[in-house]
Amino acid sequence: MKLRIAIQKSGRLHDESLQLLKECGVSIDNGKDQLKAQAKNFPLEVYYLRNGDIPQYLKDGIVDCAIIGENVLIEKGEGIVITEKLGFSKCRVSLAVPKDFEYESLQDLDGKRIATSYPNTVLDFVAKKNISVDLHIINGSVEIAPNIGLADGICDIVSSGSTLFKNNLKEVAVLLKSEAVLAVSPTIMNEREEILEKLKFRIRAVLKGRDAKYVLLNAPNDSLKRIIEILPGMKSPTILPLSEEGWSSVHSVIPQGDFWEVIDKLKDAGAEGILVCPIEKMVL
Repeated sequence: MKLRIAIQKSGRLHDESLQLLKECGVSIDNGKDQLKAQAKNFPLEVYYLRNGDIPQYLKDGIVDCAIIGENVLIEKGEGIVITEKLGFSKCRVSLAVPKDFEYESLQDLDGKRIATSYPNTVLDFVAKKNISVDLHIINGSVEIAPNIGLADGICDIVSSGSTLFKNNLKEVAVLLKSEAVLAVSPTIMNEREEILEKLKFRIRAVLKGRDAKYVLLNAPNDSLKRIIEILPGMKSPTILPLSEEGWSSVHSVIPQGDFWEVIDKLKDAGAEGILVCPIEKMVL
């Protein structure tokens, strides 16, 4: 029996999903234009699907799990469980209007025409804000809608904002923030859940490795206590004596988000020869 996983057929999420599986040690026979592929060394079948179709495949039990944008699940995936947030393909779903639109608050959009591919998300948001909008549902690029008189504004995913800028639009409200997630079918069989747990174990090890750096440094022994207090290692740092009397080598792990702040403190505490290495995987 094999676990059936869906990923986006093409695009950035497709590439990053395959990269994650590769880092999990899963080798996939991935021929050009295939809609389904087999893993060579793990009980896994990969289905390449349109992003918007994946929630229904999960609901129907055609696939057991999927790597998908959280925003798509919020729009179409009611009842589907998110089991892991994956930390890549981050974006936001936002409202945008033409740059010459005199916008001061959400009330300025009351009664306006909004073009979007996310009608459920928009309606839920505006209902909570006690305003109403006239939706024009578009499956595809919506940025052009205000320029051709089809809508007063749009609601779409935003990453860098460059597409909005090119289309003379400005972002005025963020409805939600999104990233890639691992979602699970409500009908997954117990036997496949066991395979899923093994895959999740590997994914967590990769993600923890991505989010940390391995640090080696030299420190005078009289500064060790202060340096150890600074280091946020998994349990405690490794300390080894150097051949030079009065000095030790300290090995530890630093979370990526705290990296530069911790390094500055280590230098101030007397650390020297600081060496930083990437971590491929981290199993706790």
